Amino acid sequence: MTAEPVVLLHGIGGGARGFAPEVAALTGHGYRAVAWDQPGYGDSPLPPTSDWAVAVAAFIAFLDAQGFDRVTLVGHSMGGMLAQEVIARHPGRVGRLVLAGTSPAFGGDSEAWRQKFLSERLAPLDAGQGMAALAPALVAGMVGPTPDPDGMARAIDCMSAVPEATYRASLVLLTRFDRRADLGRIAVPTLVLAGEKDRNAAPAVMRRMAEAIPGARYVELAGCGHVMSFDHPAAFLAALVDFLPGTGEM
Repeated sequence: MTAEPVVLLHGIGGGARGFAPEVAALTGHGYRAVAWDQPGYGDSPLPPTSDWAVAVAAFIAFLDAQGFDRVTLVGHSMGGMLAQEVIARHPGRVGRLVLAGTSPAFGGDSEAWRQKFLSERLAPLDAGQGMAALAPALVAGMVGPTPDPDGMARAIDCMSAVPEATYRASLVLLTRFDRRADLGRIAVPTLVLAGEKDRNAAPAVMRRMAEAIPGARYVELAGCGHVMSFDHPAAFLAALVDFLPGTGEM
């Protein structure tokens, strides 16, 4: 039997095409690897409401269309939140789990905090700046001190291509995420992958998340920021390959 397909889920400023190097490399290692555009990204339409159930339903429909029964799920940042939603709602569809640069809940618990966060993050867009204008500074704030130059260019390109409506809806979605109570129920091999210099999903937060997941492995990428597949792509890929079973295993 061959190893499960590997499906990669991107963050708020990404898209399936941002994982093109990883898909190619994993394919070269003998895996069946694909990346999926979350709702509103790439060719995926933006639904009328920002809701995790809608995103999960769209993803399960994608798995069914691909003929994938059970997969290894690799989720970065917002994609890691979606991965947690998927395994909570459809645990039988996930055989292995990688949670990279993400968290089990987002921000504060109060509605006032959520509104303040959204107001601050959306202010530049409300002032008329587009995603292409914002992308360089947004990406610069999510990498470590020595980012890969080609990765930086790819990250800025991906962030620039995110439709404004999608970015707005995704920010709202983030503020509605909380799967802290479900971490102890994750019953598949899990890798929790942190970046040493990540200011969005701090290593301390991710280490606590790993400790709450039975048997989870915690790995921290030295010098790496939040957008790890762009910042330190070789180290990110090496951590994935080290965690995945061989292509002749299940």
